[in-house]
Amino acid sequence: QLQASGGGLVQAGGSLRLSCAASGGTFRTYTTGWFRQAPGKEREFVGAIPQSSGYNVYADSVKGRFTISRDNAKNTVHLQMNSLKPEDTAVYFCAVGRPIRSSISASEMYVYWGQGTQVTVSS
Repeated sequence: QLQASGGGLVQAGGSLRLSCAASGGTFRTYTTGWFRQAPGKEREFVGAIPQSSGYNVYADSVKGRFTISRDNAKNTVHLQMNSLKPEDTAVYFCAVGRPIRSSISASEMYVYWGQGTQVTVSS
């Protein structure tokens, strides 16, 4: 089971850190992805941290601003979001799965999903 938290209201240019906590499993054996969905839009990939060693993958829209990290001791994955923009406003979801690298951004490759946390960025 996944639990996402840390969302809220922030001004443009500000920062938020989202957390995804897992129970009943460990993030080390899964790739963890972050997705978001804005009102009236399709769910989109934000970024992912692979289960094995290797580099994280990010959507172009967040590259250089967002960072995903994993705390194995706390079995938690974080999404650090800096320089937030109004277009980052969405419900953010964490999910885990075992996608191959070429499909790491595909939501259908993720098996377990958290409930989502709202991020609102005001201009």
